Amino acid sequence: VQLQASGGGLVQAGGSLRLSCAAPGRTFRNYAMGWFRQAPGKERVFVATINWSGTYYADSVKGRFTISRDNAKNTAYLQMNSLKPEDTAVYYCARGNGAYSGRAYDDYAYWGQGTLVTVSS
Repeated sequence: VQLQASGGGLVQAGGSLRLSCAAPGRTFRNYAMGWFRQAPGKERVFVATINWSGTYYADSVKGRFTISRDNAKNTAYLQMNSLKPEDTAVYYCARGNGAYSGRAYDDYAYWGQGTLVTVSS
């Protein structure tokens, strides 16, 4: 399963970006979709997920980021508002192992190539 993430770029603090993640296959709707990020020199961490139970966010992005999906387009999105310099990272989308995949890295079997988000102060 090849996931394609896009939408990253350079933005000033306080600005917005929307990331997209295209996933192939007729069964897209059956799986949770998640976003993780990895800052330079740090581990990859959970950002948000959308599964059959709802949407869940890391505390650091709650209220600023919104995850959504369009099952007709096989695409997941991450709308990022009020961006901060500490949001700078490579953002990865991932497809869950099932419909209820959560916050854990191991809940996700397939990953996109990552898209770089840089927030300047």
